[in-house]
Amino acid sequence: MNDQPKNENDSINIDDIDRKIISELNVNGRISYTDLAKTIGLSRVAVQGRVNTLIELGVIERFTAVINPEKVGIQVSAFFNVEVEPKHLHEVADQLSEEPFVTSLYHMTGPSKLHMHGLFRNNEEMDRFMKEKLYVLPGIMSVDCQLLINRYKSRMGMRL
Repeated sequence: MNDQPKNENDSINIDDIDRKIISELNVNGRISYTDLAKTIGLSRVAVQGRVNTLIELGVIERFTAVINPEKVGIQVSAFFNVEVEPKHLHEVADQLSEEPFVTSLYHMTGPSKLHMHGLFRNNEEMDRFMKEKLYVLPGIMSVDCQLLINRYKSRMGMRL
């Protein structure tokens, strides 16, 4: 770890060892510190210290399992572009971010565009979500929905 951030919005300079650690954790977040240390070429204590520092600095936000939606009965993956009146944008974003169907939510370029991904058991569940949770929100101007046909790549983590 080269530099500590001066405030939470500053970027953090990470070195090649940190990049290797992050890369290995992207492949297998359950790897033991001992195995990670062997792969990286450091002691277990040194690797554990670096991982803890990356967590404390917010570089690593969390460890999670990646679930295949189809294996647990989720058949519909949908992407939404939601146009919202500017005065309601943050209120709508706050409400949608609390919805369990919504897996990701972004404010995109344009004065009031939200891009959202949702997972649903079937079309009926998605329809209920749209009618009962989405369309009733204040300031919704338009909703464009696209259904996923095939997933070729899903980025978990990032390129360093």
